[in-house]
Amino acid sequence: MARISARAFELLGPGVAPRRVEKLRAVDRAGSALAMVMLAAVVGTWMAEEKTVEREAAAAARKGVAGPRVGEAAGAETMVAGYLGAPSTYASSVRIVNPAEKTDFTMPDVEWEGKPFKSPIYYGVRVARWGASNRTGVMVDFTHSKTISKPEQEVEFKGLINGAPAPVKAKIGAMFKHLEFSHGHNMLTLNGLFRLANLTPRLSAYVGAGAGVALPHTEVQMRDEAKRSYEYQYTGPVAQGLVGLEFRLAETSVFFEYKFTFADYVAPLTRMDGTWLFMDLWREIGMWWRGEAPAGGRLDTKLASHQVIGGVGYRFGR
Repeated sequence: MARISARAFELLGPGVAPRRVEKLRAVDRAGSALAMVMLAAVVGTWMAEEKTVEREAAAAARKGVAGPRVGEAAGAETMVAGYLGAPSTYASSVRIVNPAEKTDFTMPDVEWEGKPFKSPIYYGVRVARWGASNRTGVMVDFTHSKTISKPEQEVEFKGLINGAPAPVKAKIGAMFKHLEFSHGHNMLTLNGLFRLANLTPRLSAYVGAGAGVALPHTEVQMRDEAKRSYEYQYTGPVAQGLVGLEFRLAETSVFFEYKFTFADYVAPLTRMDGTWLFMDLWREIGMWWRGEAPAGGRLDTKLASHQVIGGVGYRFGR
């Protein structure tokens, strides 16, 4: 279903082993498949559960006893959920600094695209734990978004590139082969939650806020560079705020949510191809420990995004 982009194949080049290509294909498919499988499985459970609750309520009514109370938030519980959505990221200033090559330039107002429904799609997974009052809780939230620059956008350049003055204006595509975080503007956060008063026994509103780390898959390469930076990285802190609505059945929930995220990126441009998340992060830690400067310098930007999401969760442990 999902395919690795033609542009990625072009960069891989003829000398790349087929096994490496297959690994990249697998990574590309995994993100799309994860959310789809989770949502399909939980939606199926949700539909079956609704019928079960109706049968139990009818049986209780025939016996003259109280039936099951569907959806009312009460008591400690845990929810595991998956979601899909769409982001909108503000334009940001991008700076690249590489003292070894006498490069230090800034591009104000670089515009970003999210392309949430193009593989790998926008998705997220989370685990939330509500306390005994069911009013306060904590949540671990992982979001896979994307930020991709527009090659056709003309921007200003201020500073030096390889010791020479940067052009006053140029299209991004004329200066960069790639400027994107397209296998993930990934964010992992720990959040506090507060449930507002129930609107109905089934429907409640909630708010939350949290902080964490940005773990993007960086893909940056200038036109005059022989190698690209293409790996997962830790690039800085993330903060987010959210407000949502949760529709509850006996054990499942459907939720719709607005999130605002802010990520402060300082991305090392290593000019290396990475592999898997934990291996890439281990290599980054090793370079930091040894005091090694990245071959391509560092990219600095700040990404602020609006995000609208919808998902399904399974609740247990009450």
